[in-house]
Amino acid sequence: MAWFKRRNEGITTGTHEKLEAPDGVWYKCPDCKSAIPMVDLSDNLHVCPKCDHHARISAKDYFRILFDENEYTELFPKMVAEDILEFVDLKPYAKRLVETIKKTELKDALRSAHGKINNHDLVICCMDFAFIGGSMGSVVGEKISRSIDYCIEHNVPLMIISKTGGARMMESAFSLMQMAKTAAKLTLLADAGIPYISLCTDPTTGGVTASYAMLGDFNIAEPKALIGFAGPRVIKETIKKDLPEGFQTAEFLLETGFLDFIVHRKDMKNKLGDLIGMVFPKSAKA
Repeated sequence: MAWFKRRNEGITTGTHEKLEAPDGVWYKCPDCKSAIPMVDLSDNLHVCPKCDHHARISAKDYFRILFDENEYTELFPKMVAEDILEFVDLKPYAKRLVETIKKTELKDALRSAHGKINNHDLVICCMDFAFIGGSMGSVVGEKISRSIDYCIEHNVPLMIISKTGGARMMESAFSLMQMAKTAAKLTLLADAGIPYISLCTDPTTGGVTASYAMLGDFNIAEPKALIGFAGPRVIKETIKKDLPEGFQTAEFLLETGFLDFIVHRKDMKNKLGDLIGMVFPKSAKA
């Protein structure tokens, strides 16, 4: 047997270089840990093809999936939050807003649009988790409020897609006021006899869950979505009891009566079209 010994130290070869894939090429599923090409994930509506995990997607992606031919009119697109309180935590809120707007190319954590789903008119207010954790501030509440006014004026059903960490602490009481404001405006929508569908996605927590996310004529969710008010650790420390298995998942909430049904993303458009056609057939316009 021949033995080989390196005479010189410090010799390197190309095989020692760490190769990294460019950002946006691969997606690592947080559930099954599989590495999936982003193009395959996108083609599968951002649902893991191996374990069915529903990845978080933007309002733009939901509009593309749900609206016929990806055609819609965005409502109130120029509204931008202001730092009324001159709030500072790790950084000034005003600076955080500027940086987040630049990074996400969003004006705030919610976009509202009017389009058609299987030829049925629908206004969708969709939250974006990428904008300060999808937090509910004054702009989010005002956009929902104005969208409700729009629905009443044009006799169009409303759907809100929640994806949020809750109220935006940087706006303090101004944020908390949006809970009462949106709840009151949804009462006006109900008085007008116009349906409201609430879709809870992962995660739906905090003040949003305590307000408009649970006030739908139909409360639905995507599979395995985290839905709750406070986190499991906080609740456990408060009540001093172990929580049931699967607590705060969409499946647990469906079993305990908080949700009407769970819908897979690939079935969402047809389910919504059937539901709207059944309860509000006049939404179908030529």
